[in-house]
Amino acid sequence: MGGQLLAPQEAQPDDVVLAWEGAELLAVRLPQLSESLDHILLALERAHGGPLAELDRRTKQSVVRTLEARGAFAVRHGVETVATALGVSRFTVYNYLNYADEQRAKARRGAPRPEGGG
Repeated sequence: MGGQLLAPQEAQPDDVVLAWEGAELLAVRLPQLSESLDHILLALERAHGGPLAELDRRTKQSVVRTLEARGAFAVRHGVETVATALGVSRFTVYNYLNYADEQRAKARRGAPRPEGGG
């Protein structure tokens, strides 16, 4: 996710200092959420073998579901960042999110109820 390793003495209040048997070994500086989104988008491009904007519609919808599960849309300007990466409009990203919600709702309605459940 793009964290940075530091010497423990370089740690700032928001960094995570890791210790073993009482000795501070290293510090980890976690990226800002917006930086994490950039890392996630790059990883998805590597996984799909090229720019996300070149993917077909169904694959872009899958990417949006993956990003939603990873909290990408909780980041300020997340929708705009994703729309740019996918080569679509913000409106299209919202449509993909709505479509994913509809699919989850259909799956819940069609799922068999557990025995004895009501």
